[in-house]
Amino acid sequence: MKLLPVLAAVGLSAGVLAAQQAPTFRAANLTVALYATVVDPSGKLVPDLAREHFEIYDNGKPVAMTIFENAVQPIRVVVMLDTSGSMTLYLELLKQAAEQFVIRLMPDDRARIGSFSDRLWISPTFTQNRDDLIRVLHNDIQFGNPTMLWDAVDAAMSALSKEQGRRVVLVFTDGEDTASRRASDDSVLARALQEEYMIYTIGLRTVMPGPGGQRESRPDRNLKKLSEQTGGGFVELNRATDLGAAFTRVADELHRQYVLGFTPPVLDGKPHTLDVRVKVPGMTARARKSYIAGRIDK
Repeated sequence: MKLLPVLAAVGLSAGVLAAQQAPTFRAANLTVALYATVVDPSGKLVPDLAREHFEIYDNGKPVAMTIFENAVQPIRVVVMLDTSGSMTLYLELLKQAAEQFVIRLMPDDRARIGSFSDRLWISPTFTQNRDDLIRVLHNDIQFGNPTMLWDAVDAAMSALSKEQGRRVVLVFTDGEDTASRRASDDSVLARALQEEYMIYTIGLRTVMPGPGGQRESRPDRNLKKLSEQTGGGFVELNRATDLGAAFTRVADELHRQYVLGFTPPVLDGKPHTLDVRVKVPGMTARARKSYIAGRIDK
C-alpha cells in the first residue's frame, strides 16, 4: 500500500507555523495519513482492532476514514544516544539496551546509529544488517562532555530527510541541552511537524558526584512535548537497569501501530486539530493531533 504524505501533527501553534512553510497539496483527493498507537487501561499495546473501532475528527467534526491498515509498516529510524560525561557510568548498559531495539528491527526496516555529546556523529548509511548496527553500537559511537541535544535531533532529521515512509528519530538522553549551536527546542519541533518526523524519547535520571555532594541530572523537560506532538512516545526512567525494557517497548510500539487516513474536507492552508478516538471503553489512541490543510495558490 502506497501512502500519500503524512500531514498530521500535534498542537501546532501560530508561532511554530511561522517558522516553516507549510507543504502544499497537489491532488483534490489527497489522503492525510497518520500512525496511531492504542493501549488498554493498563498501558498494554492493543494491535488487533478493526476499522470500525476508530473515529477521526477534523476540527472537532467526524470525517470518513479512507485508509485503514494494521499490518506491520516498515520504518526508517535514526537512533541517537547521549554519550556525554554524565553517562560515563551507564554507557555499557546503554549499549546493551539499544541493542535490544536493533535486534527487533524487521527485514524491511532501515536504521542508522548516532551519538552526541559535544560531538555529533551518525553512521554513514541506512542498513537492515543488524550485525553491522550492533558493531557500530559497541565500537563506533563517540564520547564527550557537554550535551548537544537539539543539534542531535536536528541532525537525525537531516539524515532521514531523503527517506520515504515512516521516519522516526529515537533519542536517548539523561540531561538538558547545554551545547547546541544550530537548533533549539522550538526549531526542532517546527521542523518535525512540517517535515513529518515521529520522535520517540527515552530519558534517564542519573546522579553524579559533584562539588558539595551529589547532583541529579534529568532529561530536558521539552522532550515530552516534542514526542507527544509528533505522535511518538516519551519514557522517563529512574534506573539504568530499566533501559533494555524501554528500548524493547519502543520497538514493539513501532511494529504495532495502525495506519489511518482520510480526505481533508477543505484545503484552506490552515492548521486543523486532529483527534483519533477508539470506540472501545478504556482504550486510548496516541497519534499526532493536528495537520496543515494546505492549498494550491492560483
